[in-house]
Amino acid sequence: QVQLVESGGGLVQPGGSLRLSCAASGFTFSNYIMAWVRQAPGKGLERVSSINTGGDTTSYTGSVKGRFTVSRDNAKNTLSLQMSSLKPEDTAVYYCVRLDSWLSRNYKYRGQGTQVTVSS
Repeated sequence: QVQLVESGGGLVQPGGSLRLSCAASGFTFSNYIMAWVRQAPGKGLERVSSINTGGDTTSYTGSVKGRFTVSRDNAKNTLSLQMSSLKPEDTAVYYCVRLDSWLSRNYKYRGQGTQVTVSS
């Protein structure tokens, strides 16, 4: 079955950096668009970034543009999110998500999440 396992979260000071990773298994990773979504306390799921199957097309929500970089390694079945210049408002649980289409809002296939806390 589909398995997505996130890692790399933690506590970081404002302005700091973190790199999230997602290990995928149970499906042909290279065939699927992937995304990172996050959920801040008391809020709904927000798509942070998406990447196409080949890794050459990406998108970002406005609040993270220029600070976050998504990438994938289809040979290793891994998805990554490099986060820099982190802000307190980036605090959330971050999920790795498998998408059925670029605009899909179906986040059924996601991992258990990794907590990112940005605080001094």
